[in-house]
Amino acid sequence: MDDVIAAHMLLRLLDLTSLNEDDTEYKIDELCHKARTPYGNVAAVCVWPRFVTHAKRLLHGTDIKVATVVNFPQGEYNLNKLKKEIYQALEAGANEIDAVFPYHEFLKHNYDDCEKFAQSARELCEGKTLKIILETGEINNAKKICTATKICIDAGADFIKTSTGKTPISATPEAANAILETIAADTRNVGFKASGGIRTIDDAKKYLVLAVSIMGYKWITPTNMRIGASSLLDNLIMTIKRGY
Repeated sequence: MDDVIAAHMLLRLLDLTSLNEDDTEYKIDELCHKARTPYGNVAAVCVWPRFVTHAKRLLHGTDIKVATVVNFPQGEYNLNKLKKEIYQALEAGANEIDAVFPYHEFLKHNYDDCEKFAQSARELCEGKTLKIILETGEINNAKKICTATKICIDAGADFIKTSTGKTPISATPEAANAILETIAADTRNVGFKASGGIRTIDDAKKYLVLAVSIMGYKWITPTNMRIGASSLLDNLIMTIKRGY
């Protein structure tokens, strides 16, 4: 796939992310300014819950969604905490919720708790876009990743996401393949988000090409696919500007 074509495609699939401990409103100002490029807008910005209202105000009048994270990054099994965090995020105006799957419980084979968590997240999100983060670097087994993906699909998740970016192993093509193959085999149209360690167009293209091979070109829209990254945008714009 031509890099310039890929860069244009990836730009509109991007969840431009800032989830650093030292984030400030000024940094979110910069993030939201970058989200609107001469080559089109990114799909969403993803920020800590405390910055959702600020980001919403900055992006008012655009088609850019505001996403935030819950149960992040630990992935605990605590339904009361989940309820509180989702309620606060929606009150602040979040369009999309990225919730970390209780992968510690999953690895202990507590699948019933995992199902309850995913179902609760779906109900609490009240029709908003729900992305469930599997933390595939911790699960780190294709068969288990497929099982976790299926649990989340059956619970009604809108997207299955690879990683928080806060563990030693983040997104990998192998994990992405397991998720995409499980999505392709299901009757529901569920999206896919690769996130964690994706910094260059070469990194991102691996996931784009893989998704095209499994799901087809027509599937590649912001409704179905996202790339979560903080530094990728600059590389995409550089690629578009230089023309190769």
